[in-house]
Amino acid sequence: MSTPDSHGLEIQGLGKRYPNGPRALDDVSLTVRPGELVALLGPNGSGKSTLLRCVVRLVEPDAGSVRVAGTELTALRGEQLRRARTEVAMVFQRSYLVRRRSALDNVAAGALGHHPGWRTSLGRLPRTERERAGDLLTRVGLSSIAGQRADTLSGGQAQRTAVARALAQRPRVLLADEPVASLDPESATATMRLLRELADQEQIAVLCVLHQPDLALAHADRIVALREGRVVLNSPVPDIAASTVERLTTNRSAQ
Repeated sequence: MSTPDSHGLEIQGLGKRYPNGPRALDDVSLTVRPGELVALLGPNGSGKSTLLRCVVRLVEPDAGSVRVAGTELTALRGEQLRRARTEVAMVFQRSYLVRRRSALDNVAAGALGHHPGWRTSLGRLPRTERERAGDLLTRVGLSSIAGQRADTLSGGQAQRTAVARALAQRPRVLLADEPVASLDPESATATMRLLRELADQEQIAVLCVLHQPDLALAHADRIVALREGRVVLNSPVPDIAASTVERLTTNRSAQ
């Protein structure tokens, strides 16, 4: 694991309240270093997904700051924000692949943000990006299905294709929002193992929302737990008892 530097994710004092609702995030601070996989746990409604969306400004935070690869995102607008967002890739619970396009085409689309202009607005990319997309499919163990339509892929294949598409973006930070929630246990373990390898080998800072304490304990370097929008645990995995993680990720009281 890398030592702290300016190329990971730094969140300081992040706050968010939705209109006519409770506070979704309350003074949340955490850091994810390059090469580190941090599992974000907590019961339903604890603010996990809101946190990830605030990082990339899909949801606007009310307070606090987010730095990605040393750049403060919360004050950026327009083209500056678009360029900064290319440093962050997201993988969701659903793969959101274009069903009628091939796995290769879907992966290559991850590079669109690096090639602005009329050609990319029509989905056209340099040949080098398609070659790189093929390499990324090999990287995630899917070279044999490059030409298959996305709607023919299994759930595990689709999710690994989505991870490859995220890598095509060349991110410094990878956010994964419940990436294994809809997968069978074998595919879930394979996906988490892939995220672990990417953190180690590519030195990407990975923040992964999970509902499965066993996967967090098996694959993460550190666990951060939220409850009612506040951080209630932020510790390296070796320092955490499995019973503590289980208690903090259920809807029962943390007391």
